[in-house]
Amino acid sequence: MAETKENKSPISPDIKDTEAYMKKHIGIGVSFDAGFREITVLKTKIQLYYVNGLVDSSNVIQIMKVLVQINDNEGNRKKVREIVENRLVHQQVAHTKSMDEVVDQMLSGLIVIFVDGEKEAFIIDVRHYPGRTPEEPDTEHVVRGSRDGYTENVIENTSLTRRRIRDERLRNEMLKVGERSKMDICISYLQDVVDDGLVKLIKEKIREVEIDGMSMADKTLEEFIIKSKWNPYPMVRYTERPDVAAHHILEGHVIIIVDTSPSVIILPTTVFHHLQHAEEYRQRPAVGTFIRLIRFLAVLLSIFLLPLWLLFAMEPTLLPDPLSYIGPNEKGNIPIYVQIILGIVGVEFLRMAAIHTPTPLSTAMGLIAAVLIGQIAIDVGMLSPEVILYVSVSAIGAYVTPSYELSVANKMVSLFLVLLTAIFGLIGLAIGVTVFILFIVNLKSLRTPYFWPFIPFNAKALKNLMIRVPVPYDNSRPSIVHPRNTYRQPLYPVKKGE
Repeated sequence: MAETKENKSPISPDIKDTEAYMKKHIGIGVSFDAGFREITVLKTKIQLYYVNGLVDSSNVIQIMKVLVQINDNEGNRKKVREIVENRLVHQQVAHTKSMDEVVDQMLSGLIVIFVDGEKEAFIIDVRHYPGRTPEEPDTEHVVRGSRDGYTENVIENTSLTRRRIRDERLRNEMLKVGERSKMDICISYLQDVVDDGLVKLIKEKIREVEIDGMSMADKTLEEFIIKSKWNPYPMVRYTERPDVAAHHILEGHVIIIVDTSPSVIILPTTVFHHLQHAEEYRQRPAVGTFIRLIRFLAVLLSIFLLPLWLLFAMEPTLLPDPLSYIGPNEKGNIPIYVQIILGIVGVEFLRMAAIHTPTPLSTAMGLIAAVLIGQIAIDVGMLSPEVILYVSVSAIGAYVTPSYELSVANKMVSLFLVLLTAIFGLIGLAIGVTVFILFIVNLKSLRTPYFWPFIPFNAKALKNLMIRVPVPYDNSRPSIVHPRNTYRQPLYPVKKGE
């Protein structure tokens, strides 16, 4: 643990000055969770400071017990500092001469020990953050595979990643952001694989963050790193699965882990990274390819199905004879485009209600929505059966999308295309699709083209995108991250003719 701040407030050799400083800046004696103990060792005062709830109490008790026993085993008062240091039997003990560093480390869950007459303090890492045990993320289930997931503890999260990449070149660099929150942020990457310019750029953007606190953790950090303002499409990928994060680190990506958040940020990313799922790699390559292609179809339907159906319903002459059945059999009392908009908004009502509804009541809410509201809306002529069918298929396609952020952005685009089609017909749909494609093509995530490998075109990457290639035959890292080491060793040599 290295000193990270300049020595603006040096530690006073008079321990009374130190105590007064801690009372003023930490609230010792006022804040109930600010722990303080003073003991005498060889007639020298020693003070311990810590935050209850962020430290392991058993370690605090053990440290104080060892320090008190010095009086029974030692007699050299001139070497109190050396004796105390030798008794701090812990794997992580550091020194600091800065009171600013002392405050930061104490509020991060470390113990600080002052010795009267010394201008240096001991910092012991005995953090024990409250939190839950690793469990499978709700939004990234797999049929077969690991069931662990990231938690709200940054130390535990780095351990979950390290367990999967036991490489001495894996780096986990810790930074702090927030004048008041002092949020811990870890940057993880493979030193000999990742592009140095990418790591430097990410560090610069994190160090430029000026904010008092980050209560929304990784989402707040994302908005500082990717300054896209009103762009609905996600410029970073989130995951709560350590195996997914480890896979991207091995490819040459950078992972950002923010304390208090169970999801990590993957950088850089393209739109197709949001369409990948761990399930594809837990099945046979042929099965994984089938799942991937079905997912692509579902995503396309979630965007273009409703505006296309609306166009054919408005202009049946565009349909060939074999597809003449497409369109509403009954017009209803409300215009078709209004019905579609009501259907889209209704599905969003259900989605938000499901999020805020307690689990025991969610089943009842689903039955009410499906049986009562849907059927009654048809009976009274508010919505036609065809509208409910196509809105439902579009909604299912959105739920098939692995990335929640991408699915919401696609819904907004679909609604935009519906409105243009309703107003301008075929011309409106053509203009809307053109604007949408140009918008996606011009997006960049940390100088990385968002629509790669289509633009710029990369045939090999496009093949790997469409087909889940068996791992032994996929020996190269994606060029979009500019890896220093482009070759990935297979599990076994691939012989010609196999």
